[in-house]
Amino acid sequence: MIQGRGQVAKPQRPCYNRGVTIKQPSPDWTIPQDWGHYTPTDHRVWDHLFDRQTRLLPGRVAPEFLDGLKRLDLTRPGVPDFARLNERLMALTGWQVVAVPGLVPDDVFFTHLANRRFPAGNFIRRPDQLDYLQEPDVFHDVFGHVPLLANPVFADYLEAYGKGGLRALDHGAMHKLARLYWYTVEFGLIRSGDGLAIYGAGIVSSHGETLFALDSDSPNRIGWGLERLLRTPYRIDDFQQSYFVIDSFEELLTTTLETDFGPLYHRLEGAADIPIDAILPDDRVFSRGTQSHVAAERQPA
Repeated sequence: MIQGRGQVAKPQRPCYNRGVTIKQPSPDWTIPQDWGHYTPTDHRVWDHLFDRQTRLLPGRVAPEFLDGLKRLDLTRPGVPDFARLNERLMALTGWQVVAVPGLVPDDVFFTHLANRRFPAGNFIRRPDQLDYLQEPDVFHDVFGHVPLLANPVFADYLEAYGKGGLRALDHGAMHKLARLYWYTVEFGLIRSGDGLAIYGAGIVSSHGETLFALDSDSPNRIGWGLERLLRTPYRIDDFQQSYFVIDSFEELLTTTLETDFGPLYHRLEGAADIPIDAILPDDRVFSRGTQSHVAAERQPA
């Protein structure tokens, strides 16, 4: 991760533990949220991040996200109490948030999603980590992800993804399916009126990337395609070089449910990855990026 560039660290979901050793607390890796352990400083950090993002997001984020914030009553001050949050979320879509100590194994993560449970870290960043964090914390996981789980269509998509993830493990295709999650759930854009809006949690929970994803001339913005995403690697150390745009959550869900991923994985076994910054002749291009952000970083000091 690159520090000092104004962005929150890129969340690694589905996660590869990358050398981080966490003792397994339970068979499903869940732990009590222990809401009482949050300090006044913790709550102030949440409130600062929440206020900063909610001032920035209107006009930039998918309306379904803002609707979820209201329907789940996430506008209340302080770190949300999962028990209270889950009462509303369960009533809306049958989902619930479960606390975990950090990154969890892929099979555990997928099993939770397949059963409409979203695993969220129960810790929150320190005041000196507002714009940089190594692991996803409760702000990223709850503020970034949970509002869209109040939307029935997106909630169905994430359940379908979890079930698909368990099948991908059997096919040895986890690295391919992780790209779908990255470019939709974490860093997806959606058409909104005559323009684009953000919906991916890695963007909506990051002040810097909320601005970069829509305003910068550096990244490509390309119409999504399932096979296109599965062939496109991603970077976790900086803002994205390419964003993929869906037309609607309904399209995302329908495509995921109607695709037989087994033959698709088999067909892609011998296919080369597409460079992250590439634009293909048949891509639907919303904007062709200059890649200036990345090029500037690669210049010698």
